This record gives sequence, structure tokens and C-alpha cells, in this order.
Amino acid sequence: MSKTTLSWLILLGLALTWGSSYILIKRGLIAFSPEQLAGLRISISAIAFFPIFWYNRKQVDWSRWQFFLIVGLAGSALPAFLFATAQTQLSSSMAGMLSSLTPLFTLLLGVAFFGVPFDWGRTLGILTGLVGAVILVASGGGGIQGEDTPWGYALLVIAATAMYATSSNTVQRYLKGQSSVVISSVAFFLVGPLGFFFLIYTDFINTMQTHPAAWSSLGYITVLALLGTVLASMFFFRLVQLRDAIFASIVSYLVPVVAMIWGLWDQEGLRWIQVAGTALIMIGVYVSRKR
Repeated sequence: MSKTTLSWLILLGLALTWGSSYILIKRGLIAFSPEQLAGLRISISAIAFFPIFWYNRKQVDWSRWQFFLIVGLAGSALPAFLFATAQTQLSSSMAGMLSSLTPLFTLLLGVAFFGVPFDWGRTLGILTGLVGAVILVASGGGGIQGEDTPWGYALLVIAATAMYATSSNTVQRYLKGQSSVVISSVAFFLVGPLGFFFLIYTDFINTMQTHPAAWSSLGYITVLALLGTVLASMFFFRLVQLRDAIFASIVSYLVPVVAMIWGLWDQEGLRWIQVAGTALIMIGVYVSRKR
């Protein structure tokens, strides 16, 4: 399989996985607070990664520990809290739509801080997709009950996309010599205690004992952690290494499409202007691919 074909297969798989994560967060919030959900997501991921970390510990370049920590915090831990908090007021489909801002931040931060060369062809594709994302947000109906989009909570998602961009640029610039498995496992080894801390200092045990939907919500969060965090993060870092951070960030153009489909399935509604915005996002993907 060629490098190009493998890159696009990973990209599509990530889009399906991450596009489904917002509906899983929505289900997890039925029983748990945002802090508990994020703590569970990080803790379950850290436990799953620990055997992998232990097996590969001798391959870790600990002289670059600070970059592993940045990847763990910016790429997983902090966005987990931000998305969970945002989705207490945002619909799952709108959260997915807003995630398409990641490529813009990846480009801007890459050029500003990580030595990524400016390229008009690739930038055109990213900006085209961004216009589609703006149309989606401006269409309204992004609240959990179909009301107008609460911009304060939308800003939390935007902040998370900037963190994702920081993480992917860090991997490309400073951790390119490390395998994706090592990057992921070390990152969660470093941020895992944060997840356990939030579980210990909340009423997680009481929620499990008293909330009727606790076990089903825990199941959704477990799927979110193992598929959307553990496996997806390894494949994403591999994609960054195969191509670059900006190509990998194109997954954020496809994620809203999957999130929108899940939103329709969950009766969140769909407006024609959102279809137009989605079409622009796909055009952006095509233009970026031509690059």
C-alpha cells in the first residue's frame, strides 16, 4: 500500500471515529458531570495505554519529556474537559461542526511558532473549509434544545481546537523520531493522574450507585476512551508522521459530516444552510488533497 493511500485510509477512519465521539459525550453526560466524564475518559485511556507504555519504556527519549507532556495536555486532557463542558449547552452536531476550526489553528500556529512554510495552495483548501464552518455556526440551532448557539460555550470548543493544533504541530516538529505508540502511551502516562484526581475528588462513586443511567453512560464513555482516544490518537500521530500536521488536521473537515449524521439520527435537526456549509467543507478537503 502506498504512503498516500494509507494516509487517506487512516484519515477516513479517524473521521468516522472522532465524528462519533460527540454523540458518545452527549450520552455520557446523561449521568456524569463534565469533570467526571473527562476524568473517566482520561483515566480509562491511561489504564489502557499503561501496558503499552511499560513495554516500550526503553524507547522513550525522556530528554523530550516536556513535549510529551504538551501532547498529553493539549491533545487529550484539556480538550476532554472543554468538550464535555461545552456539550452541556451545545448539541453534539454543533460541537462536531466547530471542530473543523482545527486546520486553521494548525496552519496559523504552525507558521507562527513551528517553522511550517506558508503555502497558498494548501491554505486555499483550509480557508474554503473554514468558510463552510462559519456558515454552519451562523446557521443557528446549535443549542442542546435547538435554540441559538451559546457562544460562550462555543468558545470552549474553539479553545480545544487550538490545543489540538498545538499538539499536532508539537508531534511533527519535536517528536517525529518517536513512534506513534510511544507518543500516545507516554502522553497518557503523564496526564493520567489528572483524570484519577477528578474522579477521586468528585462524587463519582455516589453517581455510580444512585443514578439509573450510570452504567450505560459509563459504557459510552468507555467506548469513547478506547476507540476515540486510545486507538484514534495512535493513528492520528502516525498520520502526522506519514504526511504532516496540516494534512492530518483535514480530518476535522470530515468529522462534522459524521457528527451531523449522528445528530440527525438523534433528532437534533438539520437546516439547508448547514448542508451548504458541509458542501464547502468537502470542497476544502478536495482542494487540500490536490495540494
